Amino acid sequence: MKIILLTSSLMAGGAQRVATTLCNAWAIRGDQVSLIPTFSGGGEPFYKISDEVELIYLADVVNIKKKSLSSHAQRLLALRRLIVERQPDIVISFLPNVNVAAIMASAFLRIPLIICERNDPSIEPQPKLEKFACWLTYRYADMLTVQTDVVAEKVMQIYPGLKKIRSIANPLPDGVVAIKKSRSNKQRKILLSLGRLDRQKQVNLIINAFAGVVPRFEEWDLHIYGDGPLKVELEEQIRNLGLQGCVFLKGNTTEPWQIMAGADAFLMASKYEGFPNSLLEAMGVGLPCVTFDCPSGPREITNNGKYAMLVKLDDQNGLITALEKIMSDENFGIELGNQARASILDRYRLSAVLDIWDQLFREVGVSI
Repeated sequence: MKIILLTSSLMAGGAQRVATTLCNAWAIRGDQVSLIPTFSGGGEPFYKISDEVELIYLADVVNIKKKSLSSHAQRLLALRRLIVERQPDIVISFLPNVNVAAIMASAFLRIPLIICERNDPSIEPQPKLEKFACWLTYRYADMLTVQTDVVAEKVMQIYPGLKKIRSIANPLPDGVVAIKKSRSNKQRKILLSLGRLDRQKQVNLIINAFAGVVPRFEEWDLHIYGDGPLKVELEEQIRNLGLQGCVFLKGNTTEPWQIMAGADAFLMASKYEGFPNSLLEAMGVGLPCVTFDCPSGPREITNNGKYAMLVKLDDQNGLITALEKIMSDENFGIELGNQARASILDRYRLSAVLDIWDQLFREVGVSI
C-alpha cells in the first residue's frame, strides 16, 4: 500500500510524534510511505524517522521560505504534483491548516483522503480565516478522524456535511512497552511534567500546586520538560516562589520514556487536550499520574479516573490533595502505576491502533 502522510512540521510535539510513529510502523510492515511536512522550512526531524520512510520537506521542493499569497499557491501546486507523481492509495493529513491544504491539493484526483483533528476544535483557539476554511472544506474529505468519542459528537455540529467521522486513539509507541517504572533508592524523588510551555498546558498551576505541597515533602523535586512562549514567565514564577532549588525547567527531550521511567509521579494540568500523549505514555511506563479532567482525553485514558487521579478542571486544591496522596503513600503510588500500565498496554498497543487504521482505510475504499 502507498501512503502519504502530511503534517505541518517535524518539530517536538504530540502530533509530530504520532505521525512519526505511524509512518515508521507502516514502513516496517512493508508499506510505501511518504512523510511530507508542508509548511516548515526543513531541518532535522525531532523524532527518529525510519530510513524506509521517504521524507520530503515541501519548503525544499518549492524553495520559497517567506509566506505570501503567491507562495501558498505555489506550495499547493507543488503538493499536488507530489501526490500525482506518487499515486498513493491513501492520503492522510494532520492539523487544521494542513487538512485544508490537503483537500485543495488533492481535489478531483479520486484519491481517498482522511483528515485528522489533533485537538478539540470546539475549544482550541483558531484564527478566524483558518476556522472558516475548515468549515468550508472539511465536507470534501472522505473521512475526519478525532481522538475521542466526545470530540466526535462535537465536530458534527461544527463542520457541516462531513462524509464520515471516526474516533481513533493515539498509539502507544513500542518504546514505551519496553520500559517500565521500577523502584529506586535515590535520595531525591521526581514529580514530572512534560508538555509545551504555553497557556493550554497551564504549567503555572503545576508550579503553584507543587509549591503548596513541597514544605511537607522536601525530598521531592519538580522537573518540567518542554519549551514554549511562557518559559521566561515560568522562570520568574519559580524565582518569586523561591523554588529555584527544587523546580527545574529542563527543556525539550528526545527520550521522554526514559525520563518517565526515572521519575516517581506525573502531573498534567492542561486546560484542554485532544488526546494527551504525555499522560498516555506516563501511565504506560507505570507512573502514578494526576491530571485535570479536561476536554478531551484524560477521562478516556484513565478509564473515568480508575487508573489515575482525575481532578476537576482548574481545581487547584484538588491538585494539591491528589499530589499529597501520591507523595505520602509510596505503596499506593506503585499500585496505581502498575494498574495504569496494565490498562494502557491492553488498550493502546501500536498493533491494536494500526488494526483500527486499516479498518478506516477499508471504509474509504482502500484495499488492504
